[in-house]
Amino acid sequence: MQSNNTQNMSDKATPWLFMAPAMIFFAVYVLYPIIQSILMSFYQWDGIGEKVFIGFQNYVDLYYDPQFWTSLTNNFLWLIFYMLAVPFGLGIALFLNQQVLGIRAVKSLFFFPFVISQVIVGIVFAWFYDPGYGLLQDILALFGLGPMPVLADETLVTYGIIAAGLWPQVAYTMILFLTGLNNLNPEQIEAAKMDGAKGWTMLWNVILPQLRPATFIAIVVTVIGALRSFDLVASMTAGGPYGSSSVLAFFMYEQAIFNYRMGYGAAIATVLFLIMLIYIAFFLWRMLKDERG
Repeated sequence: MQSNNTQNMSDKATPWLFMAPAMIFFAVYVLYPIIQSILMSFYQWDGIGEKVFIGFQNYVDLYYDPQFWTSLTNNFLWLIFYMLAVPFGLGIALFLNQQVLGIRAVKSLFFFPFVISQVIVGIVFAWFYDPGYGLLQDILALFGLGPMPVLADETLVTYGIIAAGLWPQVAYTMILFLTGLNNLNPEQIEAAKMDGAKGWTMLWNVILPQLRPATFIAIVVTVIGALRSFDLVASMTAGGPYGSSSVLAFFMYEQAIFNYRMGYGAAIATVLFLIMLIYIAFFLWRMLKDERG
């Protein structure tokens, strides 16, 4: 009897032993920095001198800072329009998921944006938008339209950067959906065909339900990509013109590194973390609710 109890305890402990190294690394390199950042947001610190506890003053200053609200608004614009990557990626994946001559070369072309650096993407699109020699201006000229300085226009600049970010993000979601399409249950597909399902009926009732895990991952990585949209903003506009294209990640970097306001930057990071946490928790709750229902 004692031997059986020992065996049961060993069986229960084995998974935790295998998970222990990953959990330790996660605690040290993820949880601890998050907690440290949240605690730092209650201090005034220039990164060198002594920390001074100021309570919620950094958050009060954020509330009255117009640049914070501009950055927050831009982040919500990123969240809304970046979600276009999910249906676009799915559509391209469905198009590429067929056995025709030359489809591998076409897949490589669609995959290419994902493997290049975000900074390179930013530089390429900055050239594309250039009002003097950019390709966009040549396209507009074909329709009789004048030059459009996208990155110099306060009303257009955020949308121009989002469009640049969608290029590699669509490629990423496409890869996720291609993986999901390769793992579809062929028996369900054949049964649906025998019942006369095709086109939108097949897609909506048979294929998309099997793609729920891939869809969830695509949404999560797209949300994270939208909220940490730093590289493109830094390389294309540096938050300009006049801070109109700044996002929370860039605003945090600007305040902490250039203005030596580490506590203020930590408060911005905490707000960004809470938005990300709420957004992803909502989608996780919806997915679990759908599975149980």
